[in-house]
Amino acid sequence: MMNDEQLRKWRLILGGQQNDGTGFSLQPEDVQIDKTLEALYDNDRKGSLGASSPNVARWLGDIRTFFPSSVVQVMQQDAMKRLNLTQMLFEKEMLENVEPDVHLVATLMTLSHVIPDKTKDTARQVVRKVVDQLMQKLAQPTQQAIVGSLNKSARNRRPRHNEINWHATIQKNLKHYQPEYKTIIPETRIGYGRKRSSLKDVVLCLDQSGSMGTSVVYSGIFGSVMASIPAIKTRMVVFDTAVADLSEDLTDPVELLFGVQLGGGTDINAALTYCKQIITKPLDTVLVLITDLYEGGNENDMRKRATELVAAGVQVVVLLALNDDGAPSYDHGNAQFLSNLGIPVFACTPDKFPDLMAAALSKQDVGMWAAKEDLVLKK
Repeated sequence: MMNDEQLRKWRLILGGQQNDGTGFSLQPEDVQIDKTLEALYDNDRKGSLGASSPNVARWLGDIRTFFPSSVVQVMQQDAMKRLNLTQMLFEKEMLENVEPDVHLVATLMTLSHVIPDKTKDTARQVVRKVVDQLMQKLAQPTQQAIVGSLNKSARNRRPRHNEINWHATIQKNLKHYQPEYKTIIPETRIGYGRKRSSLKDVVLCLDQSGSMGTSVVYSGIFGSVMASIPAIKTRMVVFDTAVADLSEDLTDPVELLFGVQLGGGTDINAALTYCKQIITKPLDTVLVLITDLYEGGNENDMRKRATELVAAGVQVVVLLALNDDGAPSYDHGNAQFLSNLGIPVFACTPDKFPDLMAAALSKQDVGMWAAKEDLVLKK
């Protein structure tokens, strides 16, 4: 026998049609919840929100009132798919009411060149809100992981006096403590060497085809964070059938994301050719190629470029996705070819990316790291 709360939930799920079988009457607030669900999920009244801006704005306000943020985001995505409400993003009033997330940012990036001028400032505010949230969440762990790995790689055992890391040196020599003198003998000195403008180069090479939207958002955030680390020289390259270098926009991730043109074809060969041209220190360079590997250009030449980069000593990593959505559809043949070259190929979640970069920059075996983190794609 069901209690009232169970009957209430089934009534909301079934939608109150004559054959829902519950016979349960909703309270006034639940009636409003039922109407917001009906507008989106009742197939007999598909599109019942209509084209009216007030109707859509009211519905967006209602779902934010009745449901938690995570559910609101799902319902917004469903509305765009089921009711073709992408047009709502052209209205300032609509954008002010939506719940921003990475999927919405990816949609705005896709529409950036057709959004009316009156809406562009509001769209940028929405993107800025998401970027600020992600920066706050991801910047510190990324900086800590990368700077820590670079400090370890830069450590030297014959430092000059002004290069000595006294804390590490004392720890290393505690076994040489001399009680009678109340001091230690620094038999082993540890330092970090002279500062250089950059210890490592990183090239993020992003496929900007439509399916890679959320991956591009996260890549832009991480690229901006890494660009703020003096010990790394970071380049950002995006491509479809053409290649664009957005490195100068890394200081402002919002501008960078609006510089991306999601959609179009894919020419990985052209992107790798460009990356090869800008790499000046192959033995100290990590190239992260983010793509589903569906090559629309010359596949044989693409494989040759990858082979040449590996032969030159560049540490290449291929991410099939950089998001929380899981492994995408991808070209298995190209993935296998690159894997046979020794290039790790896997999908990565944003929370794992800082440690991935730390492993790559310290020249660890990234393939083994990915296997340990259970990121390797199952065949």
